[in-house]
Amino acid sequence: YIFNFVDRQILAILIQPIKEDLGVSDTMMGLLTGPIFVISYTLAGLPLARWADRHSRVWLITAGMVVWSAMTAASGFARTFAQLATARLGVGLGEATFTPAAHSLISDYFPPNRRATALAIFAAGAGAGSMLGYLGGGYIGQYVGWHEAFLYVGFPGLIAAVIFRWTVRDPVR
Repeated sequence: YIFNFVDRQILAILIQPIKEDLGVSDTMMGLLTGPIFVISYTLAGLPLARWADRHSRVWLITAGMVVWSAMTAASGFARTFAQLATARLGVGLGEATFTPAAHSLISDYFPPNRRATALAIFAAGAGAGSMLGYLGGGYIGQYVGWHEAFLYVGFPGLIAAVIFRWTVRDPVR
């Protein structure tokens, strides 16, 4: 969940340098931080959750991590608003795989008397990821550049996807 939220929140701290570099308005940046991500995330969420009910949640989460991490890194290569918007759309699609499948896995891994604690630890990743996205994105953006900030937070998610795939198993349902 930490990687999920770092990739989701980093855009917010980098709005000003992106806006200046791409020459776009506040309205366009508002579209980028809101509807472009949210619509893809929301529309993909239900069918992906249904997919998780019937198929491998580990593979779904792995695929989602690869997509959202690769699209975060692709955001760093964007040279136009359309390219950045397309990449952020992909971040939303990739992240839509995560929460339903992760909750389902956690529910299978932990008995009811320990499940609330497990879900609370999982949910803490959102706050930690937001904090890291803002702090790390701000620091990298200020001292290296906004393009590099997306690359630096996107590529580690690809490594995390591989580690996740080879260390987490789908319990028998």
